Amino acid sequence: MTSTRLRHRAGILATVALVAVTGSALTGCGFVEPVTAHRGYIINESDLDKIKAHETTKEQVERYMGTPSMKSTIEGEAWYYVSSNMETFLFYPPEEVERQVIAVYFDKTDEVQDVRYYGLQDGEIVDMETRVTPSRGKELTILGQLFSNLGRFNKSQSSSTPKPGGR
Repeated sequence: MTSTRLRHRAGILATVALVAVTGSALTGCGFVEPVTAHRGYIINESDLDKIKAHETTKEQVERYMGTPSMKSTIEGEAWYYVSSNMETFLFYPPEEVERQVIAVYFDKTDEVQDVRYYGLQDGEIVDMETRVTPSRGKELTILGQLFSNLGRFNKSQSSSTPKPGGR
């Protein structure tokens, strides 16, 4: 009778432990905080205040803010300092939740013409062209390529072909 009671208690303890572990795992998923990561340029407000239109030169901007994230020479010259915050939740891919772009525009004399600020809401989604020009011939799978050479070898042709060197 004692062994029956011990088995019964062990079964109850195992069931309680399983329910507790499963319950804590399921409730824990609801309280997981996303992982936040900062990428790009770290904005320093005091350095931004030093940049004045028609007063600051390109060399001074580089001294204050460092090397830009991107440069553009379309319609004059512009330097872009990009900063973004990304959040990753569990196993999902990272998602950009905040973006700041500082655009410094220069005139032909390398002086600051204008400074503008852009955010995530100012960006535009550009659809990439995914069309592909097809190549000539058949497209074979890996199995098709492996089995396409079966039966192509002819022993009579390979033995009658003269070997280099005259023999």
